[in-house]
Formats: sequence, structure tokens, C-alpha cells
Amino acid sequence: MKDSPKPWKPHCCSSESKVSFSFSRCRPSRSEFSKNVAPCPSFRRLSFSDLSRSSSMRINEDIAQAFGPDLIDFKLSELRAMTQNFSSGFLLGEGGFGKVHKGYVDECMRTGLKAQPVAVKLLDIEGLQGHREWLAEVIFLGQLKHPNLVKLIGYCCEEEDRLLVYEFMARGSLENHLFKRISVCLPWGIRIKIAIGAAKGLAFLHGAETPVIYRDFKTSNILLDSEFNAKLSDFGLATMGPEGSNTHVTTRVMGTYGYAAPEYVNTGHLTTKSDIYSFGVVLLELLTGRRAMDKNRPKREQNLVDWAKPYLTSSRRIRAVIDPRLGGQYSVRGAKEMALLALYCVSPNPKDRPKMPSIIEVLESVKHFKDMAITCGQWPPASQKTSRNAVYSPKDAKEINGGRIYWKQTPVKTVRSRG
Repeated sequence: MKDSPKPWKPHCCSSESKVSFSFSRCRPSRSEFSKNVAPCPSFRRLSFSDLSRSSSMRINEDIAQAFGPDLIDFKLSELRAMTQNFSSGFLLGEGGFGKVHKGYVDECMRTGLKAQPVAVKLLDIEGLQGHREWLAEVIFLGQLKHPNLVKLIGYCCEEEDRLLVYEFMARGSLENHLFKRISVCLPWGIRIKIAIGAAKGLAFLHGAETPVIYRDFKTSNILLDSEFNAKLSDFGLATMGPEGSNTHVTTRVMGTYGYAAPEYVNTGHLTTKSDIYSFGVVLLELLTGRRAMDKNRPKREQNLVDWAKPYLTSSRRIRAVIDPRLGGQYSVRGAKEMALLALYCVSPNPKDRPKMPSIIEVLESVKHFKDMAITCGQWPPASQKTSRNAVYSPKDAKEINGGRIYWKQTPVKTVRSRG
């Protein structure tokens, strides 16, 4: 949760101050990704600007009218009791929204609410995100239900206090597992499982009749339960996609450096393909064990996409970008196809990026490959130390199609290198 969204333009923006949300605009589509959508409640059109000026009592009334018993209106005193007054010993993390504490729901607290651990997110009034993002989370997670989206249990709105209560994710964020030195290396199979779960969550959002653009897809927003099932969290920057003849949504540029698509950064034009770019960056992080942006590395290696691209189209050079902590325990064929998939996702041209169903199909095929690099002789023996920053650069490496790649609608089989 340390990579908090960083605004590249002033936080307040008149073009979005009057954005309104109507759940009738988010009816479930007929696609397979919409079958898990709960029936959308009907209620009056909610406006960010109207609710921002409303009292906390009026906001609670509007939300209660919208969602009924589906979301619990917690009292601040209840959340203090659940977290031992937001004790530092219960702190799970901190981001742009504020601090997140672990809490425990007592079985006697509310009728029908089972005893369970929860995560309580407390808004930092002085933080980069504010009431608008809190409200966006309530609106989106209050209506969107899917196994790969974190479950919002309830909320709290008292005076200036804004809190959210989620299901507790036992294994924390993907970011912590990939980049914390004290963490155990994620096995190859678990990395593929996480990528598939996150992809299904994103596909669900994009598959609605009016697509939802997540806008902040990154490793710190991918949470893991005890079985390493991935769920997307933090919908504070999510927005409805273009409608009718519109090709994009124009909005202020918000996100995290290294993950945001170049066309969005340059123009403010937002589409579902912007999320695809971010997904490609996360795939590269899973492959390499490197952060999207790392100022501690040499200048030419700080931007992961720029550093990795030259190695992704060559069958022999892919090993240069594989996370050395895997120690050769990864599929040679799977890494090759995953690298190409990531390359398609981070294409500078949004039209060249694949759609989520095709991405899921490729990842589902990758999880079955068993050709481990260590047993195929394509990884240095354990006795040879490999520096985490070392770059493998074989001689006479031939690139696929001379460096040109082509995306197919169902790219289960990719072009093979002749080298």
C-alpha cells in the first residue's frame, strides 16, 4: 500500500465535479463475466457534487436507500472497539487513502453479521485522496460482486470521519510478496494463479454493459487470501467507461508512476485499454521480481517496461529478465508466452493490446506447462551465483520475426524462435 496514487494535475477538477452515477447504467451484460453480478438496486441518481455538500447524515441515508442491508452502516465507536482504538499493533498498511487496520467483528455486534476478521480503512483527511474516492469505493464495491473483487462489508460516515470495512485478506498484497526482502519467493505456479485471478477480476469490470475502468491496477492493489486467490481492491479511482459513440473518457490524470498507459498520461484519454497496459506491467513484475519504477537501480533500468522490452521477443534472451529468486523453477515455454503477452499488453498503440478474455486464455494455458528451466538445462547450476542485477546477453540471439510481433485473437500458440 506504499505506492499511493500520485496526481499529475490539480486534485480538484471542474470536469469531474459534476460526475454522477446511476446503477441503471451498470446493468449486467450477457457475457460470462457478468454472471456473478448481483441484481443492481434501483435508487435515485447519486451525484458526487451533491453528496460532497451533504451532511454525513444525509449521505448515510442515501447510501442506505441505495444498498439496504447489503452494506452495513458501522458506528465509529464500533470500529474503535474492533481495532482496539486503531492500535498500531493492528496496522496492516498505509497508502494515499490513509491507514488500514485489522479488526475483529464480535458475533454479538450485529444481528446476522458473523464473527470474522476484517480490514478497516481509515481516511486520512490530509491525504491525496479524499471523500470522492471514499464515495467511489462505496458506489462501485457496493454493487459489483465477483470472486476476484474484494468484498466491501460496510462503511462509516460520521462528521468528517470516513472509513470502509472489507473482508480480511490473510496474505496481504502481491507487492509485499514480490518486493519485500523478508518474504519467501513466490513459486512460479502461484504467480500464474495470481495473474489469472487478477485478470478475471479485471475482465469482469470490463465486461459490464457499461465497462468500469479500474484506473489503478498495480501489485499493491492485488490482495491475496489464505489460498493465494487474487482479489482487486481500492476502487477510489475507478470510473465508468465511455458510452454510446464515445471512444474514451476524458479525465484528470491520476494513477501510479510506471503503471499508467502513455496515451492516458499524455492526453487524459481513458479507456479499458489503459487498464490492459497496467496489467502488462504487473505481468512483467511477476516475471522479473522488479518494481514498475525503481529509482535505486541504474538509470537505464529504473523503468521496468523500457528495460525489459528488448529481451521479451527473443527466445534466448528472456532468461535475462526472469526473477533470479526463482532459481530456474519456472516453465521455459510458459515464461516465453507470458513475456510475449506482457509485450502485447504494453504496446504503445492501445489498439494493439489484447482484450481480457484473450489474456485469460493464454494464462490458463501457461499454468499447465511443466518444462522447468532448471531441469531443461536452461538455468545456471546452483553453484554459480547469479546477481539480482545481472543481465544475460547471449551472442547471436535471434529475435522473433526480426523484432516484430503480431497479436492473434486467441494466441494459445505463439511464434517460436528459430534461434
